[in-house]
Amino acid sequence: MYQINFNEPIHIHFMGIGGISMSGLAEVLLDAGFSISGSDDRKSLLTEHLASLGAKISYGLRAENITQDIDLVVYTAAISADNAEYAEAVSKGIPMMSRAVLLGQIMKNYKTPIAISGTHGKTTTTSMVSEVLLAADADPTLSIGGILKSIGGNIRVGKSEYFVTEACEYTNSFLSFFPRISIILNIEEDHMDFFKDIHEIRDSFHRFARLLPNDGYLILNSGIENYRELTSDLTCDVITFGKDASSDYSYTDLSYDEFGRPSFTLLKKGEPQYKVSLGVVGEHNVLNSLSVIALMDILGMNTETVLTALNRFTGTDRRFEVKGKIGGITILDDYAHHPTEIEATLKAAVNYPHNKLWCIFQPHTYTRTKAFLSDFAKALSLADEIVLTDIYAAREKNTIGITSDDLRKEIEKLGKLCHYFHSFDEIENFLLENCINGDLLITMGAGDVVKIGENLLGN
Repeated sequence: MYQINFNEPIHIHFMGIGGISMSGLAEVLLDAGFSISGSDDRKSLLTEHLASLGAKISYGLRAENITQDIDLVVYTAAISADNAEYAEAVSKGIPMMSRAVLLGQIMKNYKTPIAISGTHGKTTTTSMVSEVLLAADADPTLSIGGILKSIGGNIRVGKSEYFVTEACEYTNSFLSFFPRISIILNIEEDHMDFFKDIHEIRDSFHRFARLLPNDGYLILNSGIENYRELTSDLTCDVITFGKDASSDYSYTDLSYDEFGRPSFTLLKKGEPQYKVSLGVVGEHNVLNSLSVIALMDILGMNTETVLTALNRFTGTDRRFEVKGKIGGITILDDYAHHPTEIEATLKAAVNYPHNKLWCIFQPHTYTRTKAFLSDFAKALSLADEIVLTDIYAAREKNTIGITSDDLRKEIEKLGKLCHYFHSFDEIENFLLENCINGDLLITMGAGDVVKIGENLLGN
């Protein structure tokens, strides 16, 4: 396998450089003195930012972008072998590397690389960790899967020993990483276009945990079914967190303020410690914060600094994000696109001020919609009013013949009225006619459903 020598910067070309992870890695390498070029389908704030830092950006993935002076080509899982740039790099014999392998090689250059994994909650938890390390003046390098307002983007290049990144299980990409500390937030069925079943997913997370060195740490949710099966052969330290008071880190005295933000008493090995008040909503974020507190104890961070940072952290873009108010209607947006995430978000919304709760849901990928059809219906039924858009295809073609109307029928079997429209315009007109003062409206999904709320607000 090709190995980058970080003491000898080279010219690296990124195929799909505008992706949130790819752009972050490109920025890290730019800061390290590498010559960076890249291509993407369209101009974005991320590509313009990279161009301002000295990267050469091309729009459109074309063979002529692969010039002879390129030493290494980096690609994502979305790039197929028949892509013009990919084929040209192969024909020229230029070394190639996946995004995940590159991220793993970058991690090797830090004394304390931290990888945050799980089916849900990676971006929020990575952002929580980031906010605490920034508050502690730890000068970390950060690679986040969402936009963190305090750093004005998804990447921060620091000069300390700390490298913090999300670790995604899709296509087993996190198996190319080299963490010293890992967090596993949860393990559930997802990405069924790649994984065969939950057993294959659990095996992937087990292999990820086994990457940790003898002097490493695994911070693991004790609520994961039969979690000891994943830890029995590990040589690193294992620290648990969860609802169960037998966990190393747990909580009691859970309460919510008028905006649904939780407070709780931290328990360590069942013993009360101190009060924690979060700036984000929902019990799922209580669990996320426990993993962060456990991590900060390992790193020796000051408790008051940790508590203050957790209280000040109000979330990342598209995670229970308040977009604005119009006509007394509060509009939020959330990235939830899996039944467990939808349930967590809608349960959090119950504690947020509202009369009627509207959920505008955009299913994400045909395979996920089919795999979790009944689970989606149950989760969405927690809302008072449900509106569906067409399925957001992402990387897929509809070879299985499923539509949002199938989900609508499943929801109505549960006795809930559900509306389905083909266009955003139809949905916006319907909402304008039916939402009233005091209602809470959440646009939800991993596609472009956020535009509906923004259009209603006139953004």
